Amino acid sequence: MELAPKAPPEQFNFAAHLLALNQARGEKVAYIDDLGTLTYAELEHRIRSFASSLLRLGLRREERILVAMLDTVDLPVVFLGALYAGVVPVLVNTLLTADDYAYMIGHSRAQLVVTSGPLLDKLRAAVTTSGTSLRLLVSQPAARDAAADGAPGVPGAPGAPGAHGAPGDLDLDALLAEPPAAAPADTHVDDIAFWLYSSGSTGRPKGTVHTHGNLHWTAELYAKPILGIRESDVVFSAAKLFFAYGLGNALTFPLSVGATTVLMAERATCDAIFARLTRHKPTLFCGVPTLFLAMLASPALPARADVALRVCTSAGEALPQQVGERFTAHFGAEILDGIGSTEMLHIFLSNRPGEVVYGTTGVPVPGYDVALRDETGALVPDGEIGDLYVKGPSTALLYWRNRDKTRATFLGDWMKTGDKYQRLPTGHYVYAGRSDDMLKVSGQYVAPVEVEIVLQEHECVLEAAVIGKVDPSGLMRTCAFVVLREGHAPGDHLVLALQAFVKGRLAPHKYPREIAFVTELPKTATGKIQRFRLREGG
Repeated sequence: MELAPKAPPEQFNFAAHLLALNQARGEKVAYIDDLGTLTYAELEHRIRSFASSLLRLGLRREERILVAMLDTVDLPVVFLGALYAGVVPVLVNTLLTADDYAYMIGHSRAQLVVTSGPLLDKLRAAVTTSGTSLRLLVSQPAARDAAADGAPGVPGAPGAPGAHGAPGDLDLDALLAEPPAAAPADTHVDDIAFWLYSSGSTGRPKGTVHTHGNLHWTAELYAKPILGIRESDVVFSAAKLFFAYGLGNALTFPLSVGATTVLMAERATCDAIFARLTRHKPTLFCGVPTLFLAMLASPALPARADVALRVCTSAGEALPQQVGERFTAHFGAEILDGIGSTEMLHIFLSNRPGEVVYGTTGVPVPGYDVALRDETGALVPDGEIGDLYVKGPSTALLYWRNRDKTRATFLGDWMKTGDKYQRLPTGHYVYAGRSDDMLKVSGQYVAPVEVEIVLQEHECVLEAAVIGKVDPSGLMRTCAFVVLREGHAPGDHLVLALQAFVKGRLAPHKYPREIAFVTELPKTATGKIQRFRLREGG
């Protein structure tokens, strides 16, 4: 019988909470990045020094700082140092444009921009575009550590320091040399702690506001009882820290139990992933479906004996059954497929170790309630597709300065996720796509993800994405974009074969009327397929 996790006290600072948990682990390595390591004692000292520096710079409680940083040991320091000081870090995607950053600077009313050397020119342009005179605080870990002897980085990892700071820019190393703050800000569990921006696939990104308590609940409800994370684990997340999924994987969860985390600044290619799986031997790996698929297709896939995987997680999109089964057969480690969101901060519906049912997203994480509803708000029975709603203690407070979207998403205790699901009689949930991706063909609804999963079961297909197209007569037609496995050539014969393959496994109206062969699919930085770009012809 699982014990209910203990709620945090009313006066609660999450950064101070983590430091207190790890007081006895001072000499243990907390982080390994491309250029070195950071012990728990060093992490605490830097967090408190950064907090002290923010206050000396004139930052006040609840003011925002924009954080656009690569995944190095400096990012947890900046994030937790801000929380310790009661300042609100706004984590943003490192792959955006200067115009995107300029919007976020203005929207968040940030008082400081913290960035990594390779991103400096873009962030400087963003500050200029925003019309502000904000100072830039620059992390240059490569410049600092390039000469370090015996740094346990990965051969081939990026080491160039990137753009150089200009007069007026602040240097993070200099700030970290300041005396550490003695005491954390006396924050309330429901005080605003940090923001994350949504992907903005349907318009301007939304500033999603989270509390100190929300971070606590994701660790207590998911990481410890479901993922089973423990002090002896070495954690590696392909998803970056600026994503809700990556923030939990590589910061909240490992620091909540005293584990060691591997960080990677470069892009999550198969070669980069394999280098770290074999060198640092992580026991817990967090990926996304497209990455797991690419790993299995790579000729450089390591042998089971060359890695130390205990368990893996997947989120972002539904994990195809055959991908999960093939991965487990090769490595012996299960992939716990689940679903979370920026608004809920991490996974609330998940498979469990030893009880994985590939092809499903598992069952609700205890502490969260989920419901499937139709267009009228009524509950739908098992086997029928409905809109997924969730409630739980890690729900965001609101979207900043966006009352309409807040009201449409946060409905009392419930949050409308925008996902479609069906519940099996076993209690497992099966993903049916995003609500705005659903197609109506021949008067009947088609979930694109359902067709994609079947196409990917064909021996010739590596990846597939399905969208709807209106034909000249005004009728909706299903169109599939297919990436073939190496050694297979496109052609009319293969189009017919794939259509017949789908017809043999799904209702006849669901087969793709058109199939286009492409070399790659457009994706977000998290590996999600951007179907809207396919609809727009991009």
